[in-house]
Amino acid sequence: LGLLITHTHTHSQHGNTHNTHMRIIEAKKAATGASGPLKNVEEWQDYKEEKYSAENPEWNPTDPEKKKEAFRNYNDNPRFERVRNFYKVNHENQTYSFVQKMQQKYAKLGSMEMGVWEALELLDTFVDESDPDTNLSQMMHALQTAEAVRKKYPGEEYDWYHLVGLIHDMGKFLSCVYKEEQWCTVGDTFPTGCKFSDKIEFSEFFVKNPDIKAPELSTELGAYSKNCGLDKVAMSWGHDEYMYQVCVQNESKLPIQALYMIRYHSFYPWHKEGQYMQLCNKQDLEMLKWVQDFNQFDLYSKAAEIPNTKELKIYYKKLITKYFPAKVRW
Repeated sequence: LGLLITHTHTHSQHGNTHNTHMRIIEAKKAATGASGPLKNVEEWQDYKEEKYSAENPEWNPTDPEKKKEAFRNYNDNPRFERVRNFYKVNHENQTYSFVQKMQQKYAKLGSMEMGVWEALELLDTFVDESDPDTNLSQMMHALQTAEAVRKKYPGEEYDWYHLVGLIHDMGKFLSCVYKEEQWCTVGDTFPTGCKFSDKIEFSEFFVKNPDIKAPELSTELGAYSKNCGLDKVAMSWGHDEYMYQVCVQNESKLPIQALYMIRYHSFYPWHKEGQYMQLCNKQDLEMLKWVQDFNQFDLYSKAAEIPNTKELKIYYKKLITKYFPAKVRW
């Protein structure tokens, strides 16, 4: 099966991929303020490496000796200012009404169609500004995570888990293709429509969020009823919810555990700090252990060696074929 799906692209397919890549390049040029036209993907890669190496040329995100307590260390970190500024904008603008607007905007997917692996390749041009632990592209992070899962759970019965590792952050397609700003694409997620927990990273920046002045949105339950279930909660908008919708609307064959991992892996106030339990129903609590299990691969694999994409491509394209249609609506 792996050999069957590694077919040779037609000239038309090459043209479509090239055109898509050029759209990404133009979007990145506009977002970063790059001067002059970026003529091809290779030129964008060179520009990206130059831009991010300026943070600290001696910082090496692939450190196998990195200790667990050093991850998500926002203070003693060469990316501190970049991450802090990201969360300032995020926390000031992620309001209950904004999330509802974004939910409606992406309620029906289909503006673009392409295969999962093709979409993943676009993330090789994307670096997450909210992440204190890596400046590698999202494609590299995807493969690092997937291979970490595969190492611990090598059996075929867990192949869906391997695939979750690969695709969990693919909702960042929002920024790559649809030009959504990073503050509403990446970063930790949290409920809107109720009181903001002080366990949310950089929670001090909520002081300028308009929702804190609305009494009906500032209590422990806010707009919700007790134990209503997380699926009823308007989570801060970003790649988690978007990729969940991609999986559901394209009728993927992933199990419910996988869908929870994708939808709530960035919900650190819940799966790490134990917050917002008043909103959870029985199913949420049963699935929590799976989200927590996945977190070790999502987080600690960021210090692993950079994967060899060519060596892994056949295996993961086989899994994509098993769980997704050939063309996916994004």
